[in-house]
Amino acid sequence: MNIPKPTQSTLSTLSTLPTHTMANIAEGAARSSKKEFIQFLYIALGSLSELETELIIAKNLNYLGNNGDNIFLKLENIGKMLTGLIKSLQSP
Repeated sequence: MNIPKPTQSTLSTLSTLPTHTMANIAEGAARSSKKEFIQFLYIALGSLSELETELIIAKNLNYLGNNGDNIFLKLENIGKMLTGLIKSLQSP
């Protein structure tokens, strides 16, 4: 099977999505209300999900090599931390 090489667009997407996730967390933390912070945390979760989708595609195309499982484990842990932070901010 001839595996295509990752395109510049693919590499760019994979490098910018983690940055978007972090930037949304930082921007939300700088907002003046808890409600806005939570909204940005949900946006960060969306970026994380988008990154996961791109990584699933990369894994299926054998771009990740042996690092795939470790990357997905880290994504899962980050998602759990974000979800936990949202829940703690939503509790009275």
